[in-house]
Amino acid sequence: MNPSTVIGREEELATISRLYESDRSEFLAVYGRRRIGKSFLIEEALENKFTFMTVGLYIKVDKDDAEKLESYRQQQLRHFYSSLLEYGLPQEGNPSPTNWLDAMNLLKKLLLSKRARRKVIFIDELPWLAGPQSSELVSELGFFWNQWARKRKDIFLIVCGSATSWMIDNVIREYGGLYGRTTETIPLKPFTLAECERYWTKRGFHLSRYEVALTYMVIGGVPYYMDRFRPDRTMADNINTIYFNKDKARQEFKDVYAGLYSTSEVYINVIRQLGKFFYGMSRSDLLKALGKKGGGNFSDVLENLIDSGIIRSYTLYGGPRKKTIYQLMDFFTLFYLRFCENPEFTSWRSVQRSKPFYTWAGNTFELLVIEHTPQLSDALRIKEYATPFSWHGDTPDGIGAQIDLVIPATAERADYICEIKFSEGKYILKEDDVDDITRHIEALRNSNIHKPTHSVYVTLITSFGVTESKHRSHLNDIVTLDTLF
Repeated sequence: MNPSTVIGREEELATISRLYESDRSEFLAVYGRRRIGKSFLIEEALENKFTFMTVGLYIKVDKDDAEKLESYRQQQLRHFYSSLLEYGLPQEGNPSPTNWLDAMNLLKKLLLSKRARRKVIFIDELPWLAGPQSSELVSELGFFWNQWARKRKDIFLIVCGSATSWMIDNVIREYGGLYGRTTETIPLKPFTLAECERYWTKRGFHLSRYEVALTYMVIGGVPYYMDRFRPDRTMADNINTIYFNKDKARQEFKDVYAGLYSTSEVYINVIRQLGKFFYGMSRSDLLKALGKKGGGNFSDVLENLIDSGIIRSYTLYGGPRKKTIYQLMDFFTLFYLRFCENPEFTSWRSVQRSKPFYTWAGNTFELLVIEHTPQLSDALRIKEYATPFSWHGDTPDGIGAQIDLVIPATAERADYICEIKFSEGKYILKEDDVDDITRHIEALRNSNIHKPTHSVYVTLITSFGVTESKHRSHLNDIVTLDTLF
């Protein structure tokens, strides 16, 4: 194992190590959004221990064109065969396979020729290898595992894919040859703020926590983008490299979605529409805006985006009934749509301290906090909590109230009202803020979501705390940026 080159990922590294050292055959599935570091994690954790490794090719193809589909299949098979030869399969007597049954038999032949105690198979980008007509490869891989590899004690099979929904549907939840066969799954997530700080420090950066957080709001905790930053450049110059070579940024935006789904245009249209409304949209409003009718296919689109971590669904309480809202959560995409497609902005310097910057920063800071709800709950000493939610409604005097985040703490019998404020210094709590807090407490207490046995605690979450003032007593707690690390 070579964990020293990997930042964070302790739990994932421990899982891989345990499976490698196991005395039985193991099957691991790793999935997550593109650029999140799946291949890097596997390659670094199992350095020089691969008995066989291959990577599926990304080829765009029309699912209704039978001739091109067959060409796609044969190209993937040739690529798989080339990898077999690279890892030691003799070409003589082993002709190139024309179907996946023959390909799996050649793989078995290669494995049987090796004397290693542990035979590690790494199939990267399995969804691309399988292609639009994936049933053949899924079936044959299932047969390979069930009828041969599983019965041995020396096989460690790892499959990996960026098409998260495909991985879930065809490997993890698939009710065929692979159902229930994976020993472990690793859904790889973005780095947390603390992991980002460790990463920047190891790379030779000396960033304030404010700048770590601001950079997170720009690119998210995505290792691929972080790796492109140079310590001999300012963060402004580094952000310009990612976003303000606009042709490259546009291609990266397409690449994030092109490799995830066979019909990426549908997904990009949904993303662009959600990008117009920071707090998200209901399913019916989204369908109406896109000019589409409802149906199972659209539900699949939304579920696929949720599985990939690009959007989230959350419950919005208030009004006559609760609503499910879909919200864009991918930091890279949010920044790209807001600033890179606007000709007014030509660099990070032109963005900073503009009016749109503060609107974006205020909104995105809320997402940063939501992404770190476990750290927030620790800071508030909440031992057990139900699913956090947003809330909007009316006070008895008819004035609207919107609460950024409510954390229902079941053990403490308390509802934590979280007011989230981005600030470049200590936040100045004003009379208007106090009026808002009072209104929010009253509105929540009069709603059907608040239990009469629960107390209400008001927490202000901001970058550097608040200035001392007579209004401080209206807050039960203050959480600063440091506590999210």
